[in-house]
Formats: sequence, structure tokens, C-alpha cells
Amino acid sequence: MLVLGIETSCDESAASLVADGTTTLSSVVASQIDLHSAYGGVVPEIAARAHVEAIAPVISEALAVSDERPGVVAVTAGPGLVGSLIVGVSAAKALAWSWGVPLVAVNHLEAHVYAPVLEGLLPEHPFLALVVSGGHTLLAEVRGPDDIEIIGQTLDDAVGEAYDKVAKFLGLGYPGGPVIDSLSRQGNPRAVAFPRAMLASGDYNFSLSGLKTAVIRCVAKLEAEGAEPLPARDIAASFQAAALDVLVKKTVAAALDRGLSNVVAGGGVACNTALRDQLARECDRKGITLAYTSPALCTDNAAMVAAIGTMKYEAGHTSGLDADVYPNLRLGEPMPGAG
Repeated sequence: MLVLGIETSCDESAASLVADGTTTLSSVVASQIDLHSAYGGVVPEIAARAHVEAIAPVISEALAVSDERPGVVAVTAGPGLVGSLIVGVSAAKALAWSWGVPLVAVNHLEAHVYAPVLEGLLPEHPFLALVVSGGHTLLAEVRGPDDIEIIGQTLDDAVGEAYDKVAKFLGLGYPGGPVIDSLSRQGNPRAVAFPRAMLASGDYNFSLSGLKTAVIRCVAKLEAEGAEPLPARDIAASFQAAALDVLVKKTVAAALDRGLSNVVAGGGVACNTALRDQLARECDRKGITLAYTSPALCTDNAAMVAAIGTMKYEAGHTSGLDADVYPNLRLGEPMPGAG
């Protein structure tokens, strides 16, 4: 069975054709980084207009690899930016109606959790999922596609959001994640003793806002002391070390406490090389199997939408042509209106 996946939750217009829920035949992504870089972050109105322009060509390119018409259309319905979501869902409805095929509304976060199925890396249930991106930082116990429990999450900034804000403050450009990851390799992660917020809180929650503020205060102090130039490499490395220490330690602790021997990490920040290396070492040391997808499947894409859409369809969860968008949808929350 061929499933067309459509993803427009934030600033990537994406479409993918996936066979049998596991084989990616095409994956097309139109990035908007150049449009938003001048603002240091995603501007919702600009993102929505760019999706309108890009969605038809992206879908056409994704469909061009096969003469067979898709039997299902899967689309991200939330969470995300409301204007961006509307573009993708509207396109999916139009195609499902014109082709006379079922529509499956997908939770974007669930798609990240199940992306490893596309590379043969999905572990057996139950497993622990770490989802880290520009908008989300959370840990969840995954007992099945319809049985997901959030056990920890950020209480303020998401880790990707913190990276972007710190990078903007240091004048490093947008997006912040890749540039801080790269710059940190040249810096001293022990140069500044930034706080490890909530490391000993006794739960699996996170907080990044205090770390972000600590970076700002550090820079203000250095400037007041006449530091020229600012040691951006050391600051970036120290910031990243503080953020990742908490992520890694809480992830491993959650897996051990819950008796889970498998961890899946997904979301755009899961591309971070330091996070991948550090989490892999700690999981290996504790006898935990870690599943990472390739970077292309960590960032927003439509192949993962088609994959989880296939699972949902096979479980009988389809949506009507009156499907809505849900900007604040949570991981594990039932899709409203799904059959």
C-alpha cells in the first residue's frame, strides 16, 4: 500500500511517498531557513505564505516517483503553527477527496517517535522516547501507537528554542542548533560553570530558561569587564555541555527507573552530534539500546508522517474531510474526530 505523507507543522513544506509503512520511495522537503534567518526565528505569517507557494510543487515531486495512486493520504494536523498546519491539511483533504481515498490526521510528535521504523530501527514495545526539537522537549513511555504516556517535559523553553535564543544573543545566526554544535567542538565546555537546572529534582522534567539567562548574564559581565573579543566558542561549548548533561542523565535515569531497555531519540535536536555521542555512551554503559535515525529523519519530514499514518490506518483510525488542525496537540493525546 502506498501512503502519501504531508508535513507543514512549522517551516518545512514536505511530502513523501511510503510503501507498506516502511519503505521510503520519495521524501521532498522545501526549507524556509533563508526566509526566517533575518528574524532569528520562525515568523508564523511568513511560514504560512511560504507553505502556500511550496506545497503543490513539493507534492508533485514526491508523487512523480510512482505511477500508482496512493491509497491513503496522511497529514500532520498538530501540534504546530496554526497557519502552517491549515495549508497542509487543506491540501491533504483536497487530494483525499479527489482520489476517493481515506484521510489520516497525524500527531507530529508521534511521527518523530516512530520514524525509526523507516530504517528498521524501531524497538519492541515498551520503550522510552526522547523528543527534542525547537518546540518540544519531553520524555515518554511508549507502550504502543495508541498508548503513550508523557513522564517528563520542559517547564519553560524547549531545548531547540534555547539553542536558537543563545545563538541569536551571541550573534551566531539562525538556526542556532547546528552553529552551536559546530562551534562547541572548538571551545572548552568547562570554561563557564553554567547551571544544570533540575538535575536533582527527582523527576524527569527539564528547565532551560535559567540556563539561557545565565548565558546572557555571563556575556554582560564579560562585556562590562572589557572582554574583546567575546570567547564565543567557550560560551557555546559550556552552554551546550550544561544543556546536554541534564538531557542525557534524565533520559538514562528514566529508562532505568521504568525498567525500559530501549530508548528512541527524535526531533531536530537529535541531529546534534554531541547529544548523539554522549547519549550513546551513557546508554551503552548502562546496557540500554539506543535508536537514532539518520539526521534527515530527525528533522521535520513527511516520510515519518506517512509511516505513522500507515499504522493508524491499519488500526482503523481515519479522519473525515471535516478534519481540523490542533496547534496544541500533545503526544499521546487521541486525535479529535478520528474513527
